[in-house]
Amino acid sequence: MRMLNNASQFRAPGLLGKLGAMTSIRDTELVEQSLLRTLGPLLGVLDTSLYRLDDEQLLERIIHYHRSKEIDAQGMGRMVERIEEIARPSDVCPEVAALTDNIRLLGKPCTRSIDGEMLIGYPLVGSDEVCGYFVFRRDREVAPNEDATIRGVLEVFSNYYALLDMSQRDRLTGLLNRQALESNFERIWSAMARPDSFNEKTSGRRTAHHGKYWLAFIDIDYFKQVNDTHGHMVGDEILLLVSRLMQQTFRSSDLLYRYGGEEFVSIISAENELIARNVFERVRLAIEAHMFPRVEHLTVSIGYAEVDPEVLPVEVLSRADRSLYQAKQDGRNLVYDFRELVERGIFQNTNYGDAELF
Repeated sequence: MRMLNNASQFRAPGLLGKLGAMTSIRDTELVEQSLLRTLGPLLGVLDTSLYRLDDEQLLERIIHYHRSKEIDAQGMGRMVERIEEIARPSDVCPEVAALTDNIRLLGKPCTRSIDGEMLIGYPLVGSDEVCGYFVFRRDREVAPNEDATIRGVLEVFSNYYALLDMSQRDRLTGLLNRQALESNFERIWSAMARPDSFNEKTSGRRTAHHGKYWLAFIDIDYFKQVNDTHGHMVGDEILLLVSRLMQQTFRSSDLLYRYGGEEFVSIISAENELIARNVFERVRLAIEAHMFPRVEHLTVSIGYAEVDPEVLPVEVLSRADRSLYQAKQDGRNLVYDFRELVERGIFQNTNYGDAELF
């Protein structure tokens, strides 16, 4: 039997341990970070990046992972890592854009020589199409054994990510489900409240993002009558069509969840309340104008509230829910803003104290 060399003996158990740790995570974003943490040290590089595409093959998110060695006051060295996530990327540097474009066209790893170094990228494949890119830079090409390792790790990652993503999707509509909202709500809230969120410009400089956020409850009007009159198969078809209409009308950066039954939750960014209202009004009008099978005309009611970092998430949810209920009470097919209802004297601006989120 051929004996493995020492490097291979130590590399395999270490890699298996990293893969085991990665597939024990139950959060898609943490799995992405774990991928970068796994491959960076294996390739001997300090910086790795993940470029994620949305369903329309547009750049959706960028995750940068960096390791560096720091020396403390006692002269002791330790490795420090930093994860930087860009949720609303604008342009990427021309070298990376050209590299990823070649990967997309060829469907295989590509390299570019830049200032004596190699910029190397691999495709992430999901549902038989490229859904992202793993990119790193170093002073040499990828060796055959390294190439096999990268491909193997990316395949494990893609398969596991797909399974994890499926568990957070509503089976009927394909939207993110309530479990996804509940499990990721704290991170979503922290990201919305973060004062140093930014867009990455081509120059590499950070520019502050001053957008605000709104959370809305969206409910199909008289949906019980649809089920009672036409049956649940027609009801399911209606839910699917409404979901598709909302996905087409909302922007790619907006979050949309099926919260349960005929109720949906959306989280959007907008510079001011007028723009937020226009977004929700477009959704209402798109559904009102659509001709549905069997029932023909259908409407939705929407209640929304501004996300305030100083206010508990449960209170913002309650404000949006109460606004939705008021829209139902006032005749349905309406869009109500909580602040507007407070100014009209219909609601008091009540705090909900230490109530739990879910």
